[in-house]
Amino acid sequence: MNRLRTAIVLVSLLLSGAAQAAERIVVIELFTSQGCSSCPPADALLGELTQRDDVLPLALHVDYWDYIGWKDKFGKPAHTERQKGYATAAGHSTIYTPQMVVGGVDHIVGFKPMKLVDKMNAHLANPQQARLSLNRSGATLRIRIEPVRTVNGRHDILLVRFIPSEEVKIRRGENAGKTLTYHNIVQAMDVIGQWDGRSEKSLTTEVSGDAEVAVIVQRAEHRGILAAARLR
Repeated sequence: MNRLRTAIVLVSLLLSGAAQAAERIVVIELFTSQGCSSCPPADALLGELTQRDDVLPLALHVDYWDYIGWKDKFGKPAHTERQKGYATAAGHSTIYTPQMVVGGVDHIVGFKPMKLVDKMNAHLANPQQARLSLNRSGATLRIRIEPVRTVNGRHDILLVRFIPSEEVKIRRGENAGKTLTYHNIVQAMDVIGQWDGRSEKSLTTEVSGDAEVAVIVQRAEHRGILAAARLR
């Protein structure tokens, strides 16, 4: 049994019994690249996480492996900068792929499903800090944030657009000859407002196209994520 198949079987067992209706959602960001030979097991792991309602898994493809022979069609400089921002916030001097960031604070380098499950469950067990609700009418997205407890500081409201899945045939580079499926591929992650962490806040923004939509409320400067919601 190869490593990728082992990953799928192991993660399916670890993540069985997924929540059907979740008030609390933990965001898991995977920094990955089609040019990274170590990334396919982590990509498959992220795919398994899409089956859960209490997790928002997001794939942020970076661009710094493009030079070794295969340009990642999903890679964006903004994703590389976000990963660097997380490293700076954590006091790290180096970035890696694959790397998962759980809840905006816990960093997992490499393919470590047991560690991921432990961190994910710890975040889900923590008291909720804010409630986030979304409603879409045509191209208008309405966002409402309600504090559960006061969280001092400045918090960014992020609008995330992503593709649920896409299959890619990789012809060059470290993964040459492989056909891989990627999940929840982030196309854009934009700051659309700020929240004070104390009062209720409502805002609207315009969205268009067929990409999936999610909203994240996160402490400024790449700190912890307070709330997330996905519009299904």
